[in-house]
Amino acid sequence: MSTEEEAVAAPPARRMRADAVRTRKALLKAAAEVFAEHGAEASTAQIAARAGIGKGTVFRHFPTKEDLFAAIISEEIDGLVTVGRRQAEQADADTALLQFMSAGVDLYANNRALAEALRMVSDVRHPEIQAGQEQLIATAESLARRAQRDGSLRADLNGQDVMLLICGVYYTAAPLLAADPSAWRRYLRLTFDGMCATGTGPLPPALVHNSLLPTVR
Repeated sequence: MSTEEEAVAAPPARRMRADAVRTRKALLKAAAEVFAEHGAEASTAQIAARAGIGKGTVFRHFPTKEDLFAAIISEEIDGLVTVGRRQAEQADADTALLQFMSAGVDLYANNRALAEALRMVSDVRHPEIQAGQEQLIATAESLARRAQRDGSLRADLNGQDVMLLICGVYYTAAPLLAADPSAWRRYLRLTFDGMCATGTGPLPPALVHNSLLPTVR
């Protein structure tokens, strides 16, 4: 094939890839909306109809509903990791850690679609979710270490602790969120103040846990 012919042939291939990306984004958006409205029992047909595509297209992108849930969760995890990295570059150590934790609790408190997805995969060790959790722990660890170097955060906290405390704040405030969606802020402040380095005793050893995401039953 001549160079001129290759130049003519290239754009359709790029358009096909771009179409696939757009279809995936539309599918994930539709799935999140349908799960938010109908819960985890929503059908693939409902999701396909919302996205304006056929069920076969859904299965080509996501062979199982578990894969679809995992993709939704992974997108949200990626967003939270981005928040943590951005805060690390722009804020002082305490503010960066607090803003990261705030973003995490807010994510769980205001995203029913994510909560439904978490419920479905909570007992499944999906590799995509596991990879995302590792990223979250690494981000939380980095933010915690900054605050510890500044002397403001107790020295025996780690990234897993931070992620589990985010879940704990969400669980604590959960009964109040229907009446006040911002109720979690009070409990995050209490938790964050308890993480400070002043006047603390030693913690028992940390237990490594397989899942750091809240299970919604």
